[in-house]
Order: sequence, then C-alpha cells, then structure tokens
Amino acid sequence: MNESIIYPAIDMRDGKCVRLVQGDYNQETVYGDSPFDMAKAFVDAGAEWIHMVDLDGAKAKKRVNHEHVVRVAKELDAKVQIGGGIRTAEDVAYYLDHGVDRVILGSVAVQNPDFTKQMLSTYGGERIVIGIDARNGYVATEGWLETSKVKAEELAREMVRYGAKTFIFTDIARDGMLSGPNTEAIEALALASGAKVIASGGVSSLRDLDELAAKQASGIAGAIVGKALYTNQFTLKEALQRGR
Repeated sequence: MNESIIYPAIDMRDGKCVRLVQGDYNQETVYGDSPFDMAKAFVDAGAEWIHMVDLDGAKAKKRVNHEHVVRVAKELDAKVQIGGGIRTAEDVAYYLDHGVDRVILGSVAVQNPDFTKQMLSTYGGERIVIGIDARNGYVATEGWLETSKVKAEELAREMVRYGAKTFIFTDIARDGMLSGPNTEAIEALALASGAKVIASGGVSSLRDLDELAAKQASGIAGAIVGKALYTNQFTLKEALQRGR
C-alpha cells in the first residue's frame, strides 16, 4: 500500500489516546496522554493522513475532544479526518473551518439521512466521508451501542445517490481484535456501492495490508491502522513502505 492510503488512528477519550475492544468502553487501554504527541510521532514517521475519533463525542452526541483535533490539523503537516459526536451543521463547519480535511458522518447517516444529504451537497464527497460500522451486516450506531435494522450495503448505495464518494467501513467483530480485516465484506461494500472504501478494524500484520492493497481495483482505497501500531505488530514506517 502506498503512503497516501495508510491512516494511523488516534481514538480519544478523556483527552487521552486509547483503544477499545470491539467498541466496548469497559475494555479500554490507554496508549498515551497526548493526542497531539501521538499524531506528531505518526507524521514524523511519514504519515500523510491522521484518522481521529472522538469517543467521548460519539457517546455524548456532541463534540468533546475537538481542541485536540484542531491543534493537530493546524500545527502538523498532515491531513486530518475526524469522526465521533458530529451531529449538526455547526459541528461540520467547525471542523472544516479549522483546518480539518474530512469529516466523518456515522450514526447520523442512518438517523438523519436528510441532514447527511445536505452536508454532502454543501461540502461534496471529498470532504464528507460516511462511516459505516457494521455488526453482522447491519449498521451500528451511537458509538456501537445500538444496532439498526439498516443493512450496510443498502446505506452505502443510498449515500452514493446523495453524492458520497468514500466510505470508512468497520466490521465491529474485528475491531481491536488483531484478527485480520473482513476483506470479503469490505470488497462487497465497495462493489455494491461503486465508491471507495477505507478498511477499518482488525489489521494485525503487513500481510493484511498487502491483502487489502491487492483489492484496490475493487475499490478498497486504504486502511486505518490502530492497535497493530500501538502494540508494535509492525511500525508505521514499515506499513508506509509497502507497495512502493
């Protein structure tokens, strides 16, 4: 995989860098006290993108860790995408006006498709990315605490009609488990929607990245890597060198 499609992940809770297991807030490991310092280390290693998630925001349904996100966007030479707790037009405008490159709409895409359509119309599919988190093929919402009756592929097709160009797809069963990504489901979503899909959840080895990279023709456009980096399964530098 080339450099532009590896997204090192920073999940924030209580202002710290954490990882959860399958989205369970009771299974948390703290990996750093400063999201900015973690992001700087990733950028120093060559990252072009930083993927940030406001876990407090996802639970509270409002922005909580936004100051950390804005600092990374403004002070580091990398692009930033942020998800979690983004529910209003004000939230979206706040991030995009403060140097963030992409805003990820997740739960709200299921619960308020009209709002999502409006944001895609206003900012375009380059700046508004749709996060689809699935449990057994159905979209999960509210920080993965609830499962909807909407199928992932159906949501993706609907969002493409609204102008979506990129999805971030997480198979919750794989997240934080270091068990390998669900490449089959990721590819199926890309083929069903005709859009680009960034894989999230389960990447545990450089071989996983190679497997995803081999599916670029199907529409798999990158990988978000979190726990594998924090537990030293491989280094970001090694990941960025794949496929060069």
